[in-house]
Amino acid sequence: MKKILLAVAVAGTLATPLAHAQKVGLAMAQLDTFLTILKNGTLEAGKKAGATVQVEDAGNDVGKQLSQIQNLIAQKVDAIIVNPVDTDATPKITKMVSDAKIPLVYVNRKPVDFDKLPAGVAFVASDEKVSGTLQTQEVCRLLKGKGNVLVLMGELSNEAARTRTKDIEEVVATKECSGIKIADKREGKWDRTQGQDITTNWLSSGVQFDAIIANNDEMALGAINALKAAKKWTPNSIVAGIDATPDALASMKAGDLKVTVFQNAAGQGSGAVDAALKLIKKQKVERFVNVPFELVTPANLSKYTGKN
Repeated sequence: MKKILLAVAVAGTLATPLAHAQKVGLAMAQLDTFLTILKNGTLEAGKKAGATVQVEDAGNDVGKQLSQIQNLIAQKVDAIIVNPVDTDATPKITKMVSDAKIPLVYVNRKPVDFDKLPAGVAFVASDEKVSGTLQTQEVCRLLKGKGNVLVLMGELSNEAARTRTKDIEEVVATKECSGIKIADKREGKWDRTQGQDITTNWLSSGVQFDAIIANNDEMALGAINALKAAKKWTPNSIVAGIDATPDALASMKAGDLKVTVFQNAAGQGSGAVDAALKLIKKQKVERFVNVPFELVTPANLSKYTGKN
């Protein structure tokens, strides 16, 4: 009898399904330097939590991203993390995912419908009102409050580009920086090559400037390349970026890039996974999970080496 009972117990154990491992869909806008670090942070956090993360890269195509999100919904993933190509498309994404009753987390790029996000939706990022402000305040300090600046903007379909540019404008409007004028601003779409091409055109046109403020490091590095190619670079040239990517920190160490702002890409990725897993379990998550920005200059550079 004991043998029979033992056999039944073993059979029952074998018949019990394994605990469900959560599957999280990650819809990325593209995989540039910064966003690749964010993606890797997401994968690492998922691995540590015992969840699988399925990555979809939209290649900066909003239509493709919407299709990828529809496919993730059809697969009945447990949660979806979205780094939107176009933040103006987020109301549609929010409705699609919420109607499917799947937890949704936006990461890095603020949805335009942020104030109307329903329960079960969160946003994990750094507060963009701080990024361009820290960056421009440091440029103002280096210029001693006066001079002409040029602005390289990210894709204006992206809330971060619009906010970072507004930050610049608000800082130069303050009393301490009122001697600074924005000579021109152009959309470089976050891209190093476009940042280089725009700066080359500025140099060819003869526009006078004392600093270049870029919405991200990639465009800042492109600006530096253009200045060097035109033999207009000096050790005192001021170019500022945002993100503190490995290439940007290497440029700063070489004495080129003067200002960047640390945006914790891996921290945003892991924060998005943490929020997604909590939402799956119906646990409380703040609508906005803030991963703070930090100013990086040659003086504190060593503190940030290897962080992004």
